[in-house]
Amino acid sequence: MARSYLEAILEARVYDVAVETRLHEAALLSERLGKRILLKREDSQQIFSFKLRGAYNMMSRLSPGALRRGVVAASAGNHAQGVALAAHRLSTEATIVMPVTTPQIKVDAVCALGATVVIEGASYDDAEMKARHIARTRKLSFVHAYDDPDVIAGQGTIGMEILRQCQHPIGAVFVPVGGGGLIAGIAAYVKALRPETLIVGVEPTDANAMQRSLHAGRRIRLAQVGQFADGVAVGQVGVEPFRLARRFVDEMMLVSTDEICAAMKDVFEDTRAIVEPSGALAVAALKRYAEHRQGVSETLVAVISGANINFDRLRFVAERAELGDQREAVFAATIPERPGSFKAFCRLIGRRNITEFNYRVDDPAEAHVFVGVEVHDRLETERLLASLDRAGLPTLDLSDNEMAKLHGRHLVGGRARVKDEVLYRFEFPERPGALMDFLDSLAETWNISLFHYRNHGADYGRVLVGIQVPSTERRAFRSSLARIGYANWDESRNPAYRLFLGG
Repeated sequence: MARSYLEAILEARVYDVAVETRLHEAALLSERLGKRILLKREDSQQIFSFKLRGAYNMMSRLSPGALRRGVVAASAGNHAQGVALAAHRLSTEATIVMPVTTPQIKVDAVCALGATVVIEGASYDDAEMKARHIARTRKLSFVHAYDDPDVIAGQGTIGMEILRQCQHPIGAVFVPVGGGGLIAGIAAYVKALRPETLIVGVEPTDANAMQRSLHAGRRIRLAQVGQFADGVAVGQVGVEPFRLARRFVDEMMLVSTDEICAAMKDVFEDTRAIVEPSGALAVAALKRYAEHRQGVSETLVAVISGANINFDRLRFVAERAELGDQREAVFAATIPERPGSFKAFCRLIGRRNITEFNYRVDDPAEAHVFVGVEVHDRLETERLLASLDRAGLPTLDLSDNEMAKLHGRHLVGGRARVKDEVLYRFEFPERPGALMDFLDSLAETWNISLFHYRNHGADYGRVLVGIQVPSTERRAFRSSLARIGYANWDESRNPAYRLFLGG
C-alpha cells in the first residue's frame, strides 16, 4: 500500500453507509470490575455489524467498468451483508457465496438487501473457493472479507472514532479476531497516535489462528475451527492482517464458550442489546484482564463487533452464561440412600438457590445426584464442595466437564450395565437433515446403546453416543471414526458417565 495506513484510514469512504457508533460506558461492568469500561457499539450499524465499513471503502474505489460487471464475496454472514448493502448503494450487482452452516437470519438479511446468495460448502474456505471461481469465470471483482488494504482501512475508522470519542488515556483496546482485518485496521491507527495503548486481540479457544500464527512467526492453518462464534470462525488469517498484527498487536487472549456466553449476558445487562458470540469476545477477555489487574484505575475499551444471532441460540447461551462467570456450580454428590437424606443434603446447601437436581434410585446403599447451585464465584464453589466432603458426602466438581454440561445433565436417570459399551461425543455441521446424515455415517457393524442429541440453535450439532464395541474390534472402530471425519472425543472414562450412565 503506497499510502500509510494512518492516511488511508483518515481518507476512508465509509460514512455513506456507516454511522459513527457510540462509545457506551458500561456502568454495571465498570462498577463490578473497578475500571472505566467502554463498549464500542458496532452492533448498532445498519446491518448490526462493523463489516459494512471495509466492504464499502473497498468497493467505492472500484472503476466504473468493474462496478458495471459486479462483485462477488464469500462470507458466513456479516461481511455478506456489508457487501450487499454497499452494492445497493453503488448500484452494482453482488453475488454472495455462503457456507451451509450460515445462520438463516444472515442468509435472509443478505437476500433482503438485493444480493444473490449461493450456498456452497461446509466452511468459509469452501465458500471462498467457489466465490473465486465465480470471480474468474464471470470477471467479477472479489471483495475479500479481511485480506485487502482498503477493507482494513475501512475497519480502521473504528480506531479513529475511539480515539476521537475518548480523550483520556486508554489502557487497552480489546478486539475480536477472525481473519484479522478489524484488529489490523484499529491497531495501525491507534498505535500511530497512542503507542502506549495496548492492543489485545481475542479469539475463541477453538478458533485461534492468529494466536498460533503469531507464536509460530508464520501463518498457521487450523485443521479444525470451532463454530460457536461463527463471525470469527476462520481457519487462516490474512497475509496483510498478519503482517500488521506482528507489528502492532501487543497480546492475544483466548476465551472459552462459557466465558463468551457470560459476556453476552453482561452486555445485555448494561445495554439491553443481544450481541452475537463473536461480538462478545472482546468483553469476555476484558473481564479476565481486569480481574487480574485489581487496584489499577484505568479505561478499557471493548469492540462489540456485531449482533446477528439466531434467536434459538439464546437458550444455549442462557444455559452456559452462569457457568462462564462461575456463578453456578455443577457437581455430582454421593448421598446415603435412605429417607431424609435429600433434606439433609439441601440443608448443607444452605440458602443458596438450587438450579438443578437430577436423581434416580440405582444402588440400595447410596445415591449419586447431579446438582446445580447458584454461587457468587469460584471460591464459594470450592468452599461449598469442601463443606459437603467434611459432612461425609463426597463430591465431584463438573463445572468444567463438557460432556456433563452438554449431555449428562439431560440423561441422569439411572445407570445401565451395557456390555462392551464405549462412549463418544461428536460434533457435526448443523443443517436440515444433519442428524440423519450423521446416523447414516455410523457403520451398522456395532449396536448403538445410548444416544443424546439436543438442538442448541448453534452451527454445530452435538451428540453423545454409546456404542457396543468388543475389545477385539476397537482398532477397526477407531478407523471407522477416522473415515467419518467428524470431530469426536472418547468419553468412556469420563467420571460423570461412570457415576450416572455407565455400569
